[in-house]
Amino acid sequence: MSRGRKILIGVGVAAVVGVLAARAVMAGGEDAITVRAEDVERRDLVAKVRASGHIEPKRSVDISADISGRIVQLPVEEGQNVSEGDLLLIIDPTQYEAAMRRAEASLAEARAREVQARTEYTQAQRDADRMSQLKERTEDLVTDQEVEQAITVAEVRKSFWEAAEHGVANARAAVSEARDRVDKTVIRAPMTGRITRLSVEKGETAIVGTMNNPGSLLLTVADLSEMEAVIEVDETDVPEISIGDSASVEIDAFPNRRFAGRVTKIGNSSIRPVSSVTSTASDQAIDFEVRISLDEPPEAIRPDLSATANVVTATREDVLAIPIIALTLIDEEDFELLENELTGDGETDESPFEGRDASQIEGVYVVEEDGVVRFRPVEIGVTGDNYFEVLDGLDEGQTVVSGSYQAIRELRDGTSIEIEEGDDRSARSEN
Repeated sequence: MSRGRKILIGVGVAAVVGVLAARAVMAGGEDAITVRAEDVERRDLVAKVRASGHIEPKRSVDISADISGRIVQLPVEEGQNVSEGDLLLIIDPTQYEAAMRRAEASLAEARAREVQARTEYTQAQRDADRMSQLKERTEDLVTDQEVEQAITVAEVRKSFWEAAEHGVANARAAVSEARDRVDKTVIRAPMTGRITRLSVEKGETAIVGTMNNPGSLLLTVADLSEMEAVIEVDETDVPEISIGDSASVEIDAFPNRRFAGRVTKIGNSSIRPVSSVTSTASDQAIDFEVRISLDEPPEAIRPDLSATANVVTATREDVLAIPIIALTLIDEEDFELLENELTGDGETDESPFEGRDASQIEGVYVVEEDGVVRFRPVEIGVTGDNYFEVLDGLDEGQTVVSGSYQAIRELRDGTSIEIEEGDDRSARSEN
């Protein structure tokens, strides 16, 4: 807030003191409202974003089959630790081995045809060369037509040879494809980790894995040495979070323990996209995925455990602070009175509130020495667990109403108050 605006508001507040005095007198004749009060003091504040989610391994691989077939070997169990390259399961290779033998036979046949075509071309080329040499020696032995015919036959035989070579290449590719299918009947661990999910049994039929088809998932291998808390953060809180922010994670399975971590990834789009046809942003929550890497996950941790994280987004040291409950909105009548008196006293035509309504003016009720309260607009900064940072509008040592919620709702500028017994400020209000 600029210095000129501070002065302007101060002048406005002073200008209406006299007008509000009458209300204070009237209020003083009524029963005073009992409130709690607290001094504006300097505190260390920590702003946090709290969200819930679950635990996931940082690295995990969902394994699906590339071919279909009955599972004939399954030497592993869920929860078992495996090393990269360990055997996980075998799909019946009978039909794929037979297909590979057929492909190998076809390759042998193609090679034989290629040898035959090459031999025929070689012979035809020799015949064409001899006919051309005889023609050069004497024109009476062979005619031009016979020479041309021999050359044509050689060219045709060359084409047959080239086609046979392509046939060999195709047959070789078929063998490679068939061998790859046989190799895919054996599934090995792609990484070192633990089998966290095993969805099949020996004797069941594995189906070819496709996207969004959970039935094709055979098993999952995860590295549990690096774990993450995946939380869903509301759209209003996402801008406050940055990569590298520290966080404290609570896992339901480990009560009374907190695990430190740091934000490693923030989603660029919402978890559940808003459909422009069936819904709008106003009728569903818009959440973004935030991943927090745990520094020292417990040994017994497992994927999918429920978790709650507090992400530290800002810290403030030795700043003026007020209780969160103390912040309220100005009464509509008081707002109009303050604004009218400020702009109608001839000193200025400009309202310090810039045309805002009462629902936009936040402030607190300050306890005055005469036992009444005055509404004071304030500008707040970060939000701690129980306190707001005060950027402008209050001074250290002032006393503000800090409860109860219902009492604050009933207060008006100039209302008489009594501070609850037991509060060390009650003596101050009585003197």
